[in-house]
Amino acid sequence: MAGATSPAAAANLAGKSGVRVVVIGDAGTGKSSLVVTVATEQFPENVPRVMPPTRLPADYFPDRVPITIIDTSSSPEQKAKLIAECQAADAVVLTYACDRPATLERLSSFWLPELRRLQLKAPVIVVGCKLDLRDEQQVSLEQVMAPIMQSFREIETCIECSALRQIQVPEVFYYAQKAVLHPTAPLFDQELQSLKPRCVRALKRIFILCDNDKDGALSDVELNEFQVRCFSAPLQPTEISGVKRVVQEKMPEGVSENGLTLTGFLFLHALFIEKGRLETTWTVLRKFGYDNDIKLRDDLIAMPIKRAPDQTLEMTSEVVDFLRGIFNMFDIDNDGALLPTELDDLFSTAPENPWSSDPYKACAEKNVLGGLSLEGFLSKWALMTLLDPTNSYANLVYVGYPGEFSSAFTVTRKRRVDRKKKQTQRNVFQCYVFGARGSGKTSLLQSFIGRQPSDALPSNSERFATNSVELPDGTRKTLILREIPEGDVRSLLSDKESLAPCDVAVFVYDSSDEYSWQRARDLLVQVATHGENSGYEVPCLIVAAKDDLDQSPQALQESTRVSQDMGIETPIPISVKLRDLNNIFNRVVHAAQQPHLSIPETEAGKTRRQYRQLLNRSLMVVSVGAAVAVVGIAAYRVYAARKNSS
Repeated sequence: MAGATSPAAAANLAGKSGVRVVVIGDAGTGKSSLVVTVATEQFPENVPRVMPPTRLPADYFPDRVPITIIDTSSSPEQKAKLIAECQAADAVVLTYACDRPATLERLSSFWLPELRRLQLKAPVIVVGCKLDLRDEQQVSLEQVMAPIMQSFREIETCIECSALRQIQVPEVFYYAQKAVLHPTAPLFDQELQSLKPRCVRALKRIFILCDNDKDGALSDVELNEFQVRCFSAPLQPTEISGVKRVVQEKMPEGVSENGLTLTGFLFLHALFIEKGRLETTWTVLRKFGYDNDIKLRDDLIAMPIKRAPDQTLEMTSEVVDFLRGIFNMFDIDNDGALLPTELDDLFSTAPENPWSSDPYKACAEKNVLGGLSLEGFLSKWALMTLLDPTNSYANLVYVGYPGEFSSAFTVTRKRRVDRKKKQTQRNVFQCYVFGARGSGKTSLLQSFIGRQPSDALPSNSERFATNSVELPDGTRKTLILREIPEGDVRSLLSDKESLAPCDVAVFVYDSSDEYSWQRARDLLVQVATHGENSGYEVPCLIVAAKDDLDQSPQALQESTRVSQDMGIETPIPISVKLRDLNNIFNRVVHAAQQPHLSIPETEAGKTRRQYRQLLNRSLMVVSVGAAVAVVGIAAYRVYAARKNSS
């Protein structure tokens, strides 16, 4: 695992066609002299106040990536330009003068806080210029910079140089380039002196991919294959023995009888980084498709499938079978559920557990120990595929799925076509849940995933609940309930295509509260109107929640009348408190499976429909009249022809 990749390949893997380095610092610290000297390899007699952009050719350094150096002025009137240049920089060289302690103090009092205020993401190289003028009595660079680097972790490295004496001038820009192409920050925690979690996760995945016989160790043959893949050169048997000996001396558990263990593999990379050989680890990561954020590159996980707004993606049977296998593999105690620790282990080769935050965190049913059943596990993947197919595919790859994007997902038929054909082939349905605050929306979602309403954390944002629903014929469909907060309805309906991904809309009201009903009715009319105007009509159901309370006679009477007027089913009474849900989730799926029914019609919609029918009848009369006229003309011509021939 020694050696380096070819220079051209390194540049290509870094994804950089050039590196932009901006030089900043107090006036008179030697910025322009530094730039001229690195470009001309000689100290200038007359230095301009600010150098024009200067380019170092691709062959200047081994990585073969050209560098553009931007000199700057620290004068107040040039501050806007300096800020713009910093924000466009790949790396920043921050200078001070070794013979002027005040410029060193200004690093901590002004320059570094200013860069932090700008939220600069670029690495910073601190450079002490005019080393030839440095007082020999001064403390060492390490002693001077240690407290500054402790406070400002964005500093990648520190170096002193002399443009006049040609001391370490090229090294300044080599370190700047290296900080961009092979940055330390994503890989290594300087404070803890250990690999960062995301780096460990990526290297663990790479280790598993290279462990062909799955015995938990890289044999000599597997190590050699890894070396050739990453560095295009095999290891000699003596080199392999040397690598394993180094690991075994420092960390005995790093080598087993079968070869180099994961512990040893990680130890080696930490060793490379500590010795400043970051390019070795970066070459490995980039060969396996990782970018500078230690995530798979976008081009490897991009979604190549085009789809209409009313089409969604669903997992193929191939992926579902793969996920069943993964579930069983990580269900260590064979209890039919994945405990949080088992789930974390499953995602330990992904940058992070994608379900550790909303909307996935609490969207599925769990057992009393917090374990996720297979149905809940598959439902979460279905939700992630619906909301973010690219993220879903990326995580499939992270946990070991070997197939292409096109083999992982299938595109559903357009919902408009489903309505025309009066049937759907979907296996995953999304239901929008509307209603006034306090109407019982959250309780409905909580009951769907077997939880008490009190378990739900307060939230003003969208909430999801997903589970499988068994139908009378024994088949299972995945239902996703999406709670729409009352305050979000206006912004949701301002988007023409907002109802396109919706299979069913449910309107919940508190059956004991007349206002709650009025609000549900208004929302129903708004959604129905939006559907009629946009062409994305959806089946709608009304749910009369809290049926255990005294019903509002006005709400009961009104809701029955409105549902009849709009041509949809009468309200479905439920009581979450009494656990009497009136088969509501099966009814939602049933409505989704018959997408041409239960579509509400507003008064404006009825008027438009009647107008269209009238217009169609009129056109039919006109067309029949035209046909009669044509037949009459033809008959007259036949009659005239006969008369002339007689």
